[in-house]
Amino acid sequence: MLSLQKPDIICTHESDLDGLVSGMLLQRVARNRFGADVRLEAFHYQGWQRRVLAEKVAWVSDFTFETRMDRSEWVIFDHHVTDVTPKAARLIHDPTKSAARLCYEVCQDDGLTTPVLDRLVHLTNVGDLFLTEDPEFTLACDYSSLVKTYGFWPLHELCGGKPEALVDHPLLEVMAVKRRVEDPIGFDWARRHVQEISPQIGAVETVVGNTNLIVHRMLNEGAVPYPVLVTLFKKGNGAMVVSFRSRNGEALKIALKLQGGGHPNAAGTTLPQGVRDFEAGVVFLRQALNPRLPKSAGLSSMEGAMAGLSF
Repeated sequence: MLSLQKPDIICTHESDLDGLVSGMLLQRVARNRFGADVRLEAFHYQGWQRRVLAEKVAWVSDFTFETRMDRSEWVIFDHHVTDVTPKAARLIHDPTKSAARLCYEVCQDDGLTTPVLDRLVHLTNVGDLFLTEDPEFTLACDYSSLVKTYGFWPLHELCGGKPEALVDHPLLEVMAVKRRVEDPIGFDWARRHVQEISPQIGAVETVVGNTNLIVHRMLNEGAVPYPVLVTLFKKGNGAMVVSFRSRNGEALKIALKLQGGGHPNAAGTTLPQGVRDFEAGVVFLRQALNPRLPKSAGLSSMEGAMAGLSF
């Protein structure tokens, strides 16, 4: 059994189902071991990088391990590629398993497993690692779409902090209908609306459908000449989030240039506050990823936003 101290806080990734499920599973472990309802906080990558890590004891899931997290009595459950070797923290790391799977293994040690949780963790694992050969890949993508569509905290509230409540949730019917109806329409439209960021990167504009599946199909079918595809969407607070997808590991390298993170073929970041729509995002990315381009009037207007990032 993994030896753990009672955490002051549990932190997780806000952007996807893996962060939601792993965070709730760690809350359950804390409740079982210490009889305490430990506060859960969730962040996007840049919000996490800005957060002051003041807690003495913390459990963290689904964030790339970095030097500032190498703190005594911190435990990190993650599967993203990292070049940092822990000296003080405990890193539970396996690139072949989702964060939810790694956290669930602690639940298994504590006797907290159920067939329903087994299924949820399996589907989370398939969707987060994008295991296209799994027979339930399509269903797993529907589960993944729940967080993208409804948001981390609304889903947390809907299931009352109990992850098993997500299994066979009625909202999955909405995801299935959206996939069947919207994805073919969205694919046909998106492949006709790709703008060049660089010779290696294309920005895909989407209007309907599961963006991840649409971009995955575009890359697999070679529908466009770019090995890396970028999509942008605006969050409720107005921030523009960028997602990078590839087939040969290029996505993460690009995201890291923009202070982002993720997997080799699926990574992302949040753009500075001055970038408020798709077209502004394209302009920003062109200049950020092609720094030798001459600045046009539109590009110079991005200089203030650029100053907030280090590449």
